[in-house]
Amino acid sequence: MLNNKLNIVNQVELAKAEEKISKAKAKQLYDSGDIKKLEVGTYKGLADIHHYLFEAIYDFAGKVRTVNISKGNFRFAPVMYLEVSLDHIDKMPQSTIEEIVAKYVEMNIAHPFCEGNGRSTRIWLDLILKKELKQVVDWNLIDKEAYLSAMERSPVNDLEIRYLIKNALTAAVDDREVYMKGIDISYYYEGYTEYSTEDL
Repeated sequence: MLNNKLNIVNQVELAKAEEKISKAKAKQLYDSGDIKKLEVGTYKGLADIHHYLFEAIYDFAGKVRTVNISKGNFRFAPVMYLEVSLDHIDKMPQSTIEEIVAKYVEMNIAHPFCEGNGRSTRIWLDLILKKELKQVVDWNLIDKEAYLSAMERSPVNDLEIRYLIKNALTAAVDDREVYMKGIDISYYYEGYTEYSTEDL
């Protein structure tokens, strides 16, 4: 159970509140134009996205975690190597789909925040793709189980996740619906399905 600014002590209640508040913020990020002010492809840009989405819920929003975390059998980058890892990721090239996916995978392994990494990093990934390739991911085209298993294997080989992303790219980079549906799918990957972005 994460400490939160809402003083919620029930895990289910916290999940609902987190989804509702952060999804509304993801919508606001786009509609306000604030998304265009973000640094693209840097840890700072990602931290700013994370802070934007989660600042009303968690004190750690936009801050590098100070504890080691894992998911299933996978341990994310140890805290003692996190700063070095994030510096390395900032310097990674991002001009081709191969380079962008490699950078995305590395950021996922780093998992710099206590919570909300996947949702923030998928927005971050789309911003890189938009800037460098003039394309974004139509997340509707990527099956949840296929995505999760590809991401699980990506530290060893990023071929699967690159294939999924490459085949889901669209040139509709300024399509609001593509963005909003993408947020809903992104949350669905993490098990958040209570609210639709458009209804918030």
